[in-house]
Order: sequence, then structure tokens, then C-alpha cells
Amino acid sequence: MGQGRKSPLYPPFTKGGKGGLWERKKTLGSKEIAIYCAQLADEKKAVDIVVLDVSKLTFITDYFTICSGINKRQLQSIANDIEQKMSALGVHRLGIEGFNDARWILLDYGDVIVHLFDKETRSFYDLELLWGDAPKVKWQSKKILFQAQ
Repeated sequence: MGQGRKSPLYPPFTKGGKGGLWERKKTLGSKEIAIYCAQLADEKKAVDIVVLDVSKLTFITDYFTICSGINKRQLQSIANDIEQKMSALGVHRLGIEGFNDARWILLDYGDVIVHLFDKETRSFYDLELLWGDAPKVKWQSKKILFQAQ
């Protein structure tokens, strides 16, 4: 899953058009997915949203999207919304951890890992310090890159 490569998780072709011909489907790059997850979290009022490019520091993933919520219900709502809208785009998660406790919810999309924290847990683990060599990715909260249909 190296930098700049498209993940094999997203099907490149979709059946459609006249006669059911196969059409090339746009695949999302890992950077686009990370930014979209940040935008979705922002829509649900997440705070302190950061996207880190860790592709040169680890082979496990390319990007971290990190954010905080104020309570368990908000964090679970953010996770559910990201899951639903990513799935609608054909991007399916590989795993989820911590949903029930909702102190640190991790959504694994292969090339992108989304970390949803409560304030205490984020401060304790301090991923931004741990991955301090990773460059921050600029993103815009208002401009949604993709709309789930």
C-alpha cells in the first residue's frame, strides 16, 4: 500500500450504461479518503482534526485521520457516519476497534486509519507527538470532495 498507489479495496469497474457495459469507476486515493473522513468528522462537530501522512514512516498505512469528540454518543455518531458514507462510495472498512467503550474508536480502511478519541485518551496517547515526524495534510472543512449517493 505505498504512497500514491490506489488501494485494491475499491473496485475499478462498475456495471452500468446501455446494455450493462462495464464502465471505469473512479477510485479514491488514500489521501482523498483521509481528507474526506476529516470532513465527515467535521460535519459531526469533531474537534482538533488532524490528517497525518505517515506513508514514509510505516508500511502499515499511509494516512492517519485523528480527531476528538466530547462524549461517547458523539464519537459513536461520527464513526457511524464515516462508515455509512464511505461504504456508499464503495470504500469498506477492514476493521473497527473500541466502538462500545468509545474512548478511542479506530476505523481501519487499509491505507487510512481513522482515530476518534475522547479528550483524556487523546491526551494520554498523544499520537501527534508519537508520529511527530509525519507531515500534516492540509484540508478544508467546508469543501466536500465526494458526495455519497
